[in-house]
Amino acid sequence: MNLHQDLKRGIEEGDFRAIARALTLVENDIEPSGDLLKSLKINDTLVLGITGPPGAGKSTLVNAITNNLVVAGKKIAILAVDPTSPFNFGSLLGDRIRMAQQFNNPNVYIRSIATRGALGGMSLKTLELVDVLKAAKFDLIIIETVGVGQSEVEIAGLADKTCVVLVPESGDEIQNIKSGLMEIAQVFVINKADREGADVFANNLKKLVNEQHQAIPVFKTVADKNTGIVELCDWILEEKIDTNEKRKFLIADKAYKIIQNQKMKDIDKTRLLNDVKEALSKQDFNVYQFTQDWLRHS
Repeated sequence: MNLHQDLKRGIEEGDFRAIARALTLVENDIEPSGDLLKSLKINDTLVLGITGPPGAGKSTLVNAITNNLVVAGKKIAILAVDPTSPFNFGSLLGDRIRMAQQFNNPNVYIRSIATRGALGGMSLKTLELVDVLKAAKFDLIIIETVGVGQSEVEIAGLADKTCVVLVPESGDEIQNIKSGLMEIAQVFVINKADREGADVFANNLKKLVNEQHQAIPVFKTVADKNTGIVELCDWILEEKIDTNEKRKFLIADKAYKIIQNQKMKDIDKTRLLNDVKEALSKQDFNVYQFTQDWLRHS
């Protein structure tokens, strides 16, 4: 049996080694990733997106959610999206380190992936990686993204449920919240709720949600003490009600990128880099003129 079929069978059987190898091939566009993606049976697995500012305790919250759901007999996959160096596209953080206690759990699969410069906190490869995990029959896929902001609307397109994690200190920024986060949040979690000002912030946030006429629940948690996690997990496991309207935009963007890559597959990037290096030595270098001339002679 060839590699493609071996990987497909391993993914369907939930073999973590096969899943890891498939994700590596897909993330780096190494064959037979294309044939593999086309052949997978993609299940309707619940995808939970968790986002929020640095320091909000997202990884600790993911860890607490995972612990509770595993006890309930669930099989969990976690994609931790790490920020990327703009120079070598290497990952700068390591969320897996903060979830070390899950490493030997046979019902938990953890993978760190790089943003590769994506402004929304995710590379477009994330969609493909999630599809691989959906084919592996997990009960829940958690995507933890970096940062937060208007551009992070991408996670709302990919996830069935989007959780925005804040801390009591975010209270001073309550007016800024409605500009971006109301668009993507399906639940607000005020983590580290044992800190001063947590109750006031929670009440102000609930008031803001009501003013916007939105039915967005607000939970208070202390993730490292497992406080409030059970209630949050109950909400996560509730049946999906709304169809994800944003998903079609994400899929359309992905289709555009696939078509773009197909059109550009004959472009020699090494040659392009060398030609740019040579052209930069000329005083009259203009990137627009260079690009036009380069395409004409390619």
